[in-house]
Order: sequence, then structure tokens, then C-alpha cells
Amino acid sequence: MKTEIRKLREQQAKIVADARERLEEITDETPAERVLELEQQFDRAMEEHDTIEKKIDRLQKLSDAEDRLNEADPRRPGGDGEAPGEESEEAPSYRDAFAKAISFGMSALSPAERQVMSDARAELPEEIRAQTSGTDASGGYTVPTEFSGEIDRAMAAWGPLWDADIVQELNTSNGRRIEWPTVDDTAKTGRIKAENASVDDDGTDDVVFGQKLLDAYVYDTGMVKVPIELLQDSAFNIEGLLNDLFGERLGRTANTILTTGTGSAQPNGVVTASTLGKTAASNAAITADELIDLLHSVDPAYRASPRSRWMFNDTTMAAVRKLKDGQGNYLWQMGDVRVGEPAQILGHPYSVNQAMANIATVAKTVLFGDFSKYIVRKVLGFQVLTLRERYAESFQIGLVGFKRFDGELINTAAVKHLAHPV
Repeated sequence: MKTEIRKLREQQAKIVADARERLEEITDETPAERVLELEQQFDRAMEEHDTIEKKIDRLQKLSDAEDRLNEADPRRPGGDGEAPGEESEEAPSYRDAFAKAISFGMSALSPAERQVMSDARAELPEEIRAQTSGTDASGGYTVPTEFSGEIDRAMAAWGPLWDADIVQELNTSNGRRIEWPTVDDTAKTGRIKAENASVDDDGTDDVVFGQKLLDAYVYDTGMVKVPIELLQDSAFNIEGLLNDLFGERLGRTANTILTTGTGSAQPNGVVTASTLGKTAASNAAITADELIDLLHSVDPAYRASPRSRWMFNDTTMAAVRKLKDGQGNYLWQMGDVRVGEPAQILGHPYSVNQAMANIATVAKTVLFGDFSKYIVRKVLGFQVLTLRERYAESFQIGLVGFKRFDGELINTAAVKHLAHPV
């Protein structure tokens, strides 16, 4: 699998090199017909590049899933160090007990498995235990901790604003409102003091503090109904199904709301919270000079941050790839796939965010800045509830996932946007 992925990466590198040659053929003297032909060849090459990228993503997910399945669990009957059919004397894992409870109900669990589930539920916070009161059949179970991490990673794959390597992640054990103090003292400077003169004490040099609020908004996946026959016949891996369905659903939702949320009864999206850095001359195009101006509209202190980057959607990315600076150099520079070096634009990495707007009237299409100043507050882990009696007459169970989070740009000067005119 890894060999195949490496070959696809090498194929991507060749495609990018060929595409660059096509664009480099275009000069001021190139006939219009030839320019159109070269640009079409470039676009086809980039489409092929992106198709291969999607294939690599699928292969990587498959490889990760196979690795998880191949991990031996000595606590499972028939696992490593245990003869087939020999019953393990060690306690069963919570993951196995959880999957069995979903498939066959609590009545199918052994005493040891019931104890594992009971111990895990006893450790849940009060606000979750209240939701699961009542009979086991109609209650819900918290997803295993390691599985919650898998879903978080799946969500990150669907948008950069869930990625802790891009934004600043704040994990909390409860959903109480957080008051985050802010201060902007950049307009203040020191001054020379004359000998024997008093220091100014008129109050104009006081530090002015502000405050941002981080709440915990609840988002859900919607109900997923699964036939019990499929669960009992082991037609598919229930954990893999949940990971794919819930990760994709909440990933798209979370990234969209963290991008364009209004900040009123929902997270304050980074586009909404950002300040204007540059207004484009056209509502149908972006120029190289405009991107350079946007870059320099952000203070050098933020530009120097290791998390400073560009952000735009894939359609805008296609337009940016063709831009050159005043010396004829392409703004987009290919990275080195062999060592994991990312492609860059004007010396900074970028993230493709499909929740951002296309180039159009009044649209905010490009962001640049230090995304570590955007705080994504995540409450507890990812939770899944299993509903049995509600769909019993259809011989189905219902599964629904929940995640509580919020987002806020702590310093609005750290991230700026390019907007298009009316």
C-alpha cells in the first residue's frame, strides 16, 4: 500500500513539473491561440493531479483501517498468545464491549463485558449521565476514547479549521462559558525622558483590556438508521461506518461554521471575524499585486508566525496557480513531495477550504494571517447515542453523534481578507 502511494506521489510530481513547463511557455509574445491551448493543458494536468490526490487519500484511509484491524488485542478470544476457542481470562476491552452492545444489545454481553460498560459509564460527566438515564435498551453509550480520536481526525480531513496544526485548539472538560481576556498595545511606544523630569502620568498610557467569549454550541450528525440484520451478519465494520459517516458530516459542518459563522448564537467564523486587508479591483479575478498587498497588510510579527498561511477554496486556488509577480515568477511554488515540504505562495503555505466563497461580487475569497490566533474550543470528546426501541418495529437501531465546540478570532489584526467590489 505504501509503495503504491509513493508511486502516486512521484506521478504527481511529474505532472506538476510538466504543468509548470506549459505555463512557462506563455510569454507576452505567445499567440492567443497557443496561450489558450497551454492553459487548457495546464488545467487538465491539475485536474489529474487532484484526482490522484483523492486516490491517495482513499488508499491512506484504507491503509489506516487495515492497520487498526490487524492490531492484535490479547484480551479478545483467539487473540495473540491464545489458542482458537480458548476464552481469555483478561478483562474484555471497552471497544469490543461497545461494538457488541450496539450490534446485539446489553443482554448479549457477558458479566465481564457488562462490568466494563458500567465502569465506563460511571466515569461520564453528570450532564451526559442524565441523558442516558432509563433502560439500557433505550439509552446511549459514549463512543470509545480511541474511536473519538479517529473521528476527530476524519473531521480535520474535511476542513483546515478543525486541524490543531493550523488553528489553536482548546480542549475543555465542560461547556461553561470561557472569558478570554485580550489586549492590543501595539499603538503604544516608549519615549525619551528629560533629566529630572517627571514621567507622564495622565492616564493616556494605561493598558486597555478587552474580552472574547467562548461558548459550547452543540452540533449533531442527524440520525443514522442501521438494519440489525447487517449488524448481526457482520456485513460491515460498525466502527468504520460510524467513523466515515459521522466524521464526514460533522467535519463539513464544523469547518463551514468555523469559516463563515456569524458569531450570533453560533461560532464566529474566521472569515467573519477577519479584517479587510485588500479590496480587489475586479469582482471576477484576482491579481498577483493584490495578493502581495494582502500579504503586507498583515503586520510582520504575524507574518513571521510558523502558523501564518493563505486560505481559499479550490476554485480560487486554480486562479492563483496561474499568477506571476512583477518579475515573471509564479506566486505558486511547488513543494517537495519526497520530504513532505508543502507547496507555497509568496513563501507561505496554504490551505484549501471549500467553505470559502468563490470569486464574485462582495465575496471575501482569500485569507492570510496567523491562524494560531483563531481559537477552536472543543468540549469533551465526540459522543454517540444508540437508540433501539425507537426503531424496533423496523428492526433497526438509530445512531446519532454529537460534538460541542465554538470558535473565535482573538486578535482580528492577525488574519485579514481580500474582498471583491460591488
